[in-house]
Amino acid sequence: MLNPLLAACTLCLIAPAAWAACATDAEIAAFVESYRAKTPAQALSPGGSMQDALCSQAKLAAALEPHSGPVIGYKAGLTSKPAQERFGAFEPVQGVLYERMMLEDGTTLNARWGAIPMVEADLVLVVADAGINRATTPAEVLAHISAIRPFIELPDLTLAKGQPFTPETITAMGVGTRLGVLGAPVRVEDPAEMSRMLEEMSVTMRDAADGVLVQAPGRAVLGNPVNAALWLRSKGVEFKAGDLISVGSFGPLFPPRAGKGGVSVTYQGLPGDPVVQVQFKE
Repeated sequence: MLNPLLAACTLCLIAPAAWAACATDAEIAAFVESYRAKTPAQALSPGGSMQDALCSQAKLAAALEPHSGPVIGYKAGLTSKPAQERFGAFEPVQGVLYERMMLEDGTTLNARWGAIPMVEADLVLVVADAGINRATTPAEVLAHISAIRPFIELPDLTLAKGQPFTPETITAMGVGTRLGVLGAPVRVEDPAEMSRMLEEMSVTMRDAADGVLVQAPGRAVLGNPVNAALWLRSKGVEFKAGDLISVGSFGPLFPPRAGKGGVSVTYQGLPGDPVVQVQFKE
């Protein structure tokens, strides 16, 4: 199966009439300039279809590669019902992950890492092999996952005031991908047991003063966070060994100031109750 990003790029070239709202090269260049300057940007593909949005996302990923590195995986966004209702979505949205966005556990960042920086409690699955593409249940997916990694995503809402936030414009800009902090790998020893743990775990994000910002069960993401991988597969994503899969947020997003200097996320119920953290400086 052709990688959907490459397919989108190919269709942009061979069937421009069918992709009327796919962003132009000039629009992509302007977006990248705003992205690199960390200033609010104009929406890509406003009023377009989801196919238009995916075409724009593919062009944007190619344009960002010199700055953000190659695509190393995929992300699901709007994975909770409240998030979908907020943006008028009927299902999640898909984006990509870049090599240079990934930071080490305990990293200290300037609180202005983006135009509209946010913080979310997330989780990453590390693909072991292409057998994941034949999986139909969370346990079957986990049989092809080498590790679970705690993950604090640091997305950038990016769009300027007054610009439309719709499933299509969110998709076109890559679902806000900017940075993320990866925790230590948790090995998958028993796929069925890990599936149960992921569904039943308690995910808690705390600020630097130990105040609770988010507390949610694993099932808050699509019933089981591994379902994010199955949803991405249903949209044509074909995974390969080493790919990272960001499953989406376990609760609301917060601006960095809410962290009072940083945040930590604990995954109680996974082996070792792992924790990942990041500090912010003004």
